[in-house]
Amino acid sequence: MVGEALGTKLAQLGHQVKMGSRTANNESAAKWVKAGGASASQGTFADAAGFGEIVFVCLKGEIALEVVRSVSAAVAGKVVVDVSNPLDFSKGMPPSLAIYNTNSLGEEVQKALPSAKVVKTLNIVNCEVMVEPAKGGNPTMLVCGNDPEAKAKIVALLKSLGWKDIVDLGDITKARGTEMLLPLWLNLMGVFGDVRFGFKIVRS
Repeated sequence: MVGEALGTKLAQLGHQVKMGSRTANNESAAKWVKAGGASASQGTFADAAGFGEIVFVCLKGEIALEVVRSVSAAVAGKVVVDVSNPLDFSKGMPPSLAIYNTNSLGEEVQKALPSAKVVKTLNIVNCEVMVEPAKGGNPTMLVCGNDPEAKAKIVALLKSLGWKDIVDLGDITKARGTEMLLPLWLNLMGVFGDVRFGFKIVRS
């Protein structure tokens, strides 16, 4: 859902987008390509990693590291946007966090991709709000990563998606805090019965 939502929006904005899957002929990806038009294409994870100037990791937390390790060479020197969360569904709903407090999935992705410039963002809202912030009341988006130029590039991309309030938290270790917002986000989703919301930083 996240990959399709982001891919569709980016294609609509004029970007060439390749959707990666375990197999080059993934049926869901094929349907997305058919709907996406000339700007949309599909391939394996390695194909997509090699294709993109910016690579988005939109995967379930339990498989994210396995996949990113497999494409490490293909993303060397590139900006990698980690949108995933380390959610653990092994004990049912609601999920817990598999990585937390003194580490984060964002940090593990950076370790797995030492030559890439990992930026953690968009992981604190539903995919509908990712691509249309107004649906969530124009909340605040948080960004973190070790490379200032990579973050600046992603901030510009976020603005093109409609994000107006963006806060740079600092280096990739700050992903710990953004990922730990997920249990609260899930709690609020249950209270609201809706996914169209976000967190707003209010300052005087």
